[in-house]
Amino acid sequence: MLASNLIFTMKNIKILFAAGALALMTATGCSSDFLDLAPISQQNSNNFYKTPEDMKNALTAVYGSLQYGGQYYSSMHIIGELRSDNTEITNPAAGADQQAVDDFTNVPVTSISSNTWNAHYQGIQAANILIEKINGVNMDASLKARYIGEAKFLRALMYFNLVRIYGDVPLVLTVINNPQEGYAYGRETTQKVYQQIIADLTEAEGALPFTYTGADLGRATKGAAMALLGKVYLTQRQWTLAADKLKQLIDASAQTKYQLRPTYAGIFGPTNENNSESIFEVQFKGGVSGEGSPFSNQFAPIGSGTAVVSIGNPLGQNIPTDEFFKAYEQGDLRRDVSMATSYVLNGKETKHNYIKKYLSTPASNLDSDVNWIVLRYADVLLMYAEALNEQGFVADGPAFTYLNQIRKRAGLPDLSAVNTNPALQIDSQAKFRAAVEKERRMELAFEGHRWFDLVRTGRATEVMASKGMQAHQALFPIPQSQIDINPGLMTQNPGY
Repeated sequence: MLASNLIFTMKNIKILFAAGALALMTATGCSSDFLDLAPISQQNSNNFYKTPEDMKNALTAVYGSLQYGGQYYSSMHIIGELRSDNTEITNPAAGADQQAVDDFTNVPVTSISSNTWNAHYQGIQAANILIEKINGVNMDASLKARYIGEAKFLRALMYFNLVRIYGDVPLVLTVINNPQEGYAYGRETTQKVYQQIIADLTEAEGALPFTYTGADLGRATKGAAMALLGKVYLTQRQWTLAADKLKQLIDASAQTKYQLRPTYAGIFGPTNENNSESIFEVQFKGGVSGEGSPFSNQFAPIGSGTAVVSIGNPLGQNIPTDEFFKAYEQGDLRRDVSMATSYVLNGKETKHNYIKKYLSTPASNLDSDVNWIVLRYADVLLMYAEALNEQGFVADGPAFTYLNQIRKRAGLPDLSAVNTNPALQIDSQAKFRAAVEKERRMELAFEGHRWFDLVRTGRATEVMASKGMQAHQALFPIPQSQIDINPGLMTQNPGY
């Protein structure tokens, strides 16, 4: 799932894509149906993976897994935004399981936990297949190394999501060929999982190019590996490593071509995909069977008819909170790009918040061209500012420079250590930390970062206390089905 002219219909990819037993046994109960989950049209793996084209298709399947409902099609915005104070469910018809995530009443049998778990391990299995099988294929050595680098970047991204959502998770680095092999895997410590994430990203960084052209636009790049590695270090509170890696990326602008877009509106929408600020996006293509994105329909208010999105059903998910709207500073140009507070249907105005960033005209219901941006350059600048400040506050030092770059584009005045306006005066490490948190919230609104930012900074329980969050809910429950399948090795997170 790369740039639009390279998007494959996943139904037509002839690759044995048997997902790992850790995921598949959830649906099969470890029955003989396990092997039936590979489409009948797919070739047996023993007769496949012979040519470079086979491996290209295998890699496409890894990218394709990012489109699954349990990954960026739905789960990552449900967890990254709906779980946070940015958005909420205002209409129960939007979905009981999503309501449970929003209200902190989700339990081990809630489908979002199992769907997210399954989809990520299916993608990891696809990555493991490529990494294992490509060694036996006679092909150009540099292309082989690049394919492995792409697969390892994608595997690292999926493990990064898993470890942030569930904590300790099984670490599967080889192909699982039958359900019985899955019983050998229990939960590994977050430390060990992070070690593997870092190893994969380091290898990917060394193997991937800075840029692509033509049909290869949208593939993982060296810059994507560096940006994600910087985020991993930041999440681990390894401030020096984070700052060093992020600064390397910033200093490589001549090679990466990354820069802030002149306007905030110029980042989003089908006409702006894979732009100079974008580092990595999940690619979607409307009008191609199974390749479109649902966001335009998902985020339109229930009852809005064709007022917000002209084709398909408005589903009322991820509704911005009133508090979020009020959190914008006066004059912030990002607000009206990111959200609206009303719509007009049949000449009548209805007050209702909704997200605007992902609006488009779908080809059909849940079938638009809108990509999901996973990493962009503004995120890198804000992470670097945060890492600098955590190493030590410097009044009006470099951290201010990078933070204020983001504010300038938003039409906001600079923050400084000495300022006649108390609201703009940042004279301590704690104040700068709060300023970065707020800037990240507004800049990256509805892009799936807020919940993870609150958790990694230890602020989630404080911020979400009014919604009933308890400390143990910083992690999601392990799907009960996984514990039922393998009770000897799989344990539940405390509090569930």
